[in-house]
Amino acid sequence: MTAEDVYTHLEELGSPEDAAFLQRYFKTGPGEYGEGDRFFGIRVPASRKVARHYRGLPLEEAEKLLGSEMHEARLVALMILIDAYDRGNDATRKNIYDLYLGNTARVNNWDLVDTSAAQIVGRHLAERSKRTLRTLARSAMLWERRIAIIATAHYIKQGKFDETFAIATMLLDDREDLIHKAVGWMLREIGNRDRAAEENFLREHYRSMPRTMLRYAIERFPEELRQGYLRGTI
Repeated sequence: MTAEDVYTHLEELGSPEDAAFLQRYFKTGPGEYGEGDRFFGIRVPASRKVARHYRGLPLEEAEKLLGSEMHEARLVALMILIDAYDRGNDATRKNIYDLYLGNTARVNNWDLVDTSAAQIVGRHLAERSKRTLRTLARSAMLWERRIAIIATAHYIKQGKFDETFAIATMLLDDREDLIHKAVGWMLREIGNRDRAAEENFLREHYRSMPRTMLRYAIERFPEELRQGYLRGTI
């Protein structure tokens, strides 16, 4: 199996109508966050089927696929890498982690980050130093900063919140709406498991927090409490 095989398969599945929709949905116009990205026009369930079909694609071929100009090819490459990480030994997992960090410029839209960051980066660093997450959080690259916060979803699922709070604090002054949404989402995920833990963080930071971040973080709060945060009366 080769990257070219996967690319050809995806090309055959493409829909011009869906491609046009996805290019609008993922903001690919001039000056938008996905500027210049190109799509075959394949929905995620179909992409998952392709990834399963090419399970076991050699890592060097997956890396070639990740370098594709086509969005769905990069998505399928990440799905293949996640599966390989799940099934791999320690050496394979380290290779996949290194490959991922060496290609963050190709993990360059929010769905690509959200599909892969926790499953590869967060998981790999679970029992290791989290220094890399802090480096990513300080990056000039939007997608690396999003990787940093989304990677912590792995720890949230384990009931561990300190890393999310640390990265969230680093990103409170970020100018990008996609970071505000990601941080708010992760805080909301904490609140779904431990409302008190989330509120302890919010009480310290919510008045200076970007409005979108706050709205995402408190989305599932009781209405009276939510309005208290929005009005600044908590």
